[in-house]
Amino acid sequence: MNYSELVKLALEAREMAYAPYSHWKVGAALLTSDDKVYKGCNIENGGFTATNCAERTAFFKAISEGIYNFKAIAIVGGNDKEGVTSYCYPCGVCRQVMSEFCLPDDFTIIVGKNENEYKVHSLRELLPEAVYIAANEGEGFKALD
Repeated sequence: MNYSELVKLALEAREMAYAPYSHWKVGAALLTSDDKVYKGCNIENGGFTATNCAERTAFFKAISEGIYNFKAIAIVGGNDKEGVTSYCYPCGVCRQVMSEFCLPDDFTIIVGKNENEYKVHSLRELLPEAVYIAANEGEGFKALD
């Protein structure tokens, strides 16, 4: 799957976002090592700490199905009225979740405006001084026995 196709799937996921408070809808498409895609959207809550970002929704969806190895994620976000007009980067919490399951130099983060306009980063670029504990064995997450 190429980056443009992954961004298209993130745009589709964005349509499912529940954002009645901020009106900022985000979609994510997470590509696994075996080329399966898990989509996620942001889900807001009146108690803002209960809000879940699109990126974490996609990760938790995959992890809840036993998938722990990932290649890339595409992220798009924008206001209800204007749509996707700028690049939407993952928040610090989402970057930390990514670092738990992904190798910093091997995991790709694509932030897009549309299928033809996107930027590509490694996880290390966006989280340069993190401690990569679970994923630093070279094979992604390893469940504890």
